Amino acid sequence: MARSKPVPVPPAWEDGPVAALQPIRLILGDDEFLAERAAADYVKAVRAEMPEHDPAPAVNRIPGADLTAGALSTLTSPTLFGGAVIAVIESGQDVDKDTIAAVLAYAKQPAPEIYLAVCHNGGNKGKALSEGLKKLDVETVRVSKIKRQPDRVAFVRGELRAAGASPRSASAEIADTIIQAVGSDLRELASACAQLVADTDGNITHDNVARYYSGRAEVSGFAVADATIAGDAGEALGTLRWAMQVGVDAVPIADALAMAVRNLSRVAAERGGAAQLAGQLGMAPWQIEKARKQSRNWTADALAEAMRICARLNGEVKGGADDRGWALEHAILEITSLSAAGKAGRV
Repeated sequence: MARSKPVPVPPAWEDGPVAALQPIRLILGDDEFLAERAAADYVKAVRAEMPEHDPAPAVNRIPGADLTAGALSTLTSPTLFGGAVIAVIESGQDVDKDTIAAVLAYAKQPAPEIYLAVCHNGGNKGKALSEGLKKLDVETVRVSKIKRQPDRVAFVRGELRAAGASPRSASAEIADTIIQAVGSDLRELASACAQLVADTDGNITHDNVARYYSGRAEVSGFAVADATIAGDAGEALGTLRWAMQVGVDAVPIADALAMAVRNLSRVAAERGGAAQLAGQLGMAPWQIEKARKQSRNWTADALAEAMRICARLNGEVKGGADDRGWALEHAILEITSLSAAGKAGRV
C-alpha cells in the first residue's frame, strides 16, 4: 500500500506547524538534550491524541545496544489492558545489523495503536537504520547540535515563549543577551529561560538578565566562601544556588570553603606584616590581609569546628552524600552560625 509522505517536522528547537501524529518518528541528530526532548514531546503528543476514557499509554524504552528482534516484538505488542503503546529506541546507532532489518520490516507495516520513536545520532554507525527509515518517509525530527548564532537565538526565543514570557521578553535582543550571559549549552539555556520567566512573571528585561548573570565568573566557590566566612547566611545560600544554577560544580565550591577556613586558621596564629608572612605561609599578601579581616569574628574553637565541618563536606560532595546541594547548604548554615557566634562574643 502506498504511503503518503508526512508533513515535514521542523527542528526540535524551531517553531513551526505541527504535523499530524505518525506511528513512527525518527529523531535524528547528535544533540543529546534535543533528542531527549524530542522523544518526550512524541510521548506527550501520543498521550494528547488518546481519548479521555482510554487507558494511559504504556511507555517502553530500550537502548539500541540492548535491542533484539525478540525485544522489538515485546516493545511493539499491545498490553493486556488495552490502550496505546509507545516504544522509544534510544541510541539507535547501536542497534546491530540483524535487528535493524527487523525494525525496518516492522516500520513497513506498523501495528495499530503502537507508536515508535527511534533516536539516532546521524553518524555512519548504524546508518542503515536511519537511512532505511527515511526511505520509508517516516516523520523525522532533526536534533543536530546548534552551531549558528541565529539558530541559538531562535532556540532561546522558543524556550522563552514556551515558558510564558511576554512577546517583548521573547525578542531576539533579549535572547542574545541571555546567550551572552549563560553560554551556548542548550540545557543551561533552557534552565535559564525557565528561571528568568518564573522570577519575573514573564516580563524579562536586559536589566533582569544583567542582574542575574553579570559577573558569572565571579559567581563561584570563592564568592560563596566569602559570604559564609562573613556569617551572611542569606548571601551565602543565594550565591550558592546561583552558582549551581549556572553550572559551578559542588566540589570546587567545597574546596573554596575549606581553603577560606584554612587560611583563617593559618593567619590567626601569626604575627607580622603581610609581605613578611607571604613567603612563609605560601599566600599572597592580599590573601593574608583579607584573611586577617575575616578572622576578627572567629575564635580558635570556632575555627577548629569549621575545619571539621569542611572535612566532612569534602567527603560528602565527592560521593558520600545523595544530595550534594543539600550537603553544601547544611555546611554553610553551620559555619555561618559559628561566625555569628563569634561576632556576638566580641560585642
